[in-house]
Amino acid sequence: MSMGSMGGHMGGPGGFARTLRQDSSVKDHRLRPGTTRRVVRYAAPYRYQIVVFLGLVVLAALMVVATPLLLQRIIDDGVATGDRRLVVVLAALVALVAVAEAVLTLLQRWFSARIGEGLIYDLRTDVFTHVQEQSVAFFTRSQTGSLVTRLNSDVIGAQRAFTTTLSGVVSNVISVVVVLGTMLALSWQITLVALLVVPVLLLPARRVGRRLAALNRRGMELNAELGNRMTERFNVAGALLVKLFGTPEREQAEFAERAGAVREIGIKTAMSSRVFFAALGAMASLATALVYGVGGLLAIEQAVTVGTLVAFAGLLGRLYGPVTALSNVQVDVMSALVSFERVFEVLDLEPMITDVPDAVDLPDGPLSVELDDVRFSYPGPDQVGLASLEGVPAVGVGHGENDGARTGGGNGRTAGDGRPGKAVGRAEPDGLRQEEVLKGVSLRVEPGTMVALVGPSGAGKTTLSTMIARLYDPTSGAVRVGGLDLRHVRQASLHKAVGVVTQDAHLFHDTVRANLLYARPEASEEELYAALRAAHVEPLVQRLPDGLDTVVGDRGHRLSGGEKQRVAIARLLLRSPRVVVLDEATAHLDSESEAAVQLALDSAMVGRTSIVIAHRLSTVRKADSIAVIDAGRVVEQGTHAELLARGGLYAELYETQFATQNA
Repeated sequence: MSMGSMGGHMGGPGGFARTLRQDSSVKDHRLRPGTTRRVVRYAAPYRYQIVVFLGLVVLAALMVVATPLLLQRIIDDGVATGDRRLVVVLAALVALVAVAEAVLTLLQRWFSARIGEGLIYDLRTDVFTHVQEQSVAFFTRSQTGSLVTRLNSDVIGAQRAFTTTLSGVVSNVISVVVVLGTMLALSWQITLVALLVVPVLLLPARRVGRRLAALNRRGMELNAELGNRMTERFNVAGALLVKLFGTPEREQAEFAERAGAVREIGIKTAMSSRVFFAALGAMASLATALVYGVGGLLAIEQAVTVGTLVAFAGLLGRLYGPVTALSNVQVDVMSALVSFERVFEVLDLEPMITDVPDAVDLPDGPLSVELDDVRFSYPGPDQVGLASLEGVPAVGVGHGENDGARTGGGNGRTAGDGRPGKAVGRAEPDGLRQEEVLKGVSLRVEPGTMVALVGPSGAGKTTLSTMIARLYDPTSGAVRVGGLDLRHVRQASLHKAVGVVTQDAHLFHDTVRANLLYARPEASEEELYAALRAAHVEPLVQRLPDGLDTVVGDRGHRLSGGEKQRVAIARLLLRSPRVVVLDEATAHLDSESEAAVQLALDSAMVGRTSIVIAHRLSTVRKADSIAVIDAGRVVEQGTHAELLARGGLYAELYETQFATQNA
């Protein structure tokens, strides 16, 4: 009996090895109530395909005894009696059975692929759609890699429940019953001898399985750490940091140390697997020797025929594999269900920002913006995210995959309480404390006018701007646009009407055209160039190697800061919002880039209601009104001249910050 034949009747050698590597601790995991019922609901659309698939599995399992029994008849009824015709006919039947098994295998694979890929599609699209509905606070707390893992390895682990695990359990159970029944019918004496070896097979399988699970777990951790290091060093920002501050020798030594640890654990895992399979092969040979020894004696005494002895040898290869697989069936089933549970954990997370059933669209025409006694505290971790998506969670259980929380790395923007970072504006110190950030802010911006927000760092300016785009809802009070409370406005309507440009505008790793069309997919070529002209960036795009079809690189790093900002402003202009929120869009630019971006911003604000977090004196002077924010409150409001005349906080800021710009 070969190990290949043993593995072939338990999902293949790969499936056998995967079973041994499963984390055995998963079998003690307590599933959330209703998990199994939800799994069944996901399988419901494929119920007819699953029935056919299981029917094919059962048929294939029943056929496992066909070839050994035919071999028995060839020897006993054909060879022993000299019946050439019978030998030829039975040999042809053996060939026919082999063809039938091959066809059944192909059909099983086709149905398995249809069911498995369908489940993967359903789960991935559901998770992706649900994650897109989450608030910004969710993304600032969750590691990007963890989310990717839920859409990849956990989803794949879940679909195995209906392909690998379900078919394996059904096939192995039927195979054991049919093979054992056939063996007992042929000779109960030889069957008992064959069963004596089963405990010898199962004990090392379980013991080595636990060792392989531990080695595999550690291997995943080491691979994850190595992958995380590569991710951090290979993105543009990380590579730049290494170039500026890193030492090549140190980087190489640290990488080599981690790679060496991966190498060593890989060797241990490989040797443990090989030792086990070698031992299993030896046990199989021992079983074959026992069967031939005892069976040979019985054949000499004519208690059994020679054909029966040959049939037994063939049946052994179809018995021990399924028996060994079934010894770990609880781990297999629980591993698949735990993967489902991890996917459901994301699907069960309620979005913080949702449309109410009677939500309406914003009215047409120019829009006012009003904050009415707005108070706000950033949500705590229990309100916005999942513990398993934060930090560095444990390695994914049950399906031998790395948890992307390690391999993918974090998003680099997580603060202690889920507050926004560069994704929505500058990271302000106020958000690092679990306290009230906005403390009764009341402010009104008339349609078509511009209000500048100024104040010391950490005063709450960026937090206030996120309220207008409804990235967060106020703890109390109301934010109104066009006279409507944003909690009663459809988000699609709001995002079409309100455009935001931050100091670190994000561009996808795609072409200039794709980044622009993201704002309005139906825009024509003429409209794209009109937006580029208005943003004072058309000449730059025309000079690019492929014009609009030039790839801008990761986060737009192939463009300078000023160029990237102007492309982002062109994207905003293409969207043509009626309200513009600018969060220090020129804060970190050089004078030349700032001048170009400022021209683009001037175009963006013409005829629009504008809220600008001011960094430059020129912006402050152009504002129709200036609101001074300090410690989460509006402490002063008026024109530039009025506020200077009062001699308050604005006058101090002007002297220390703005006046230096005129020096």
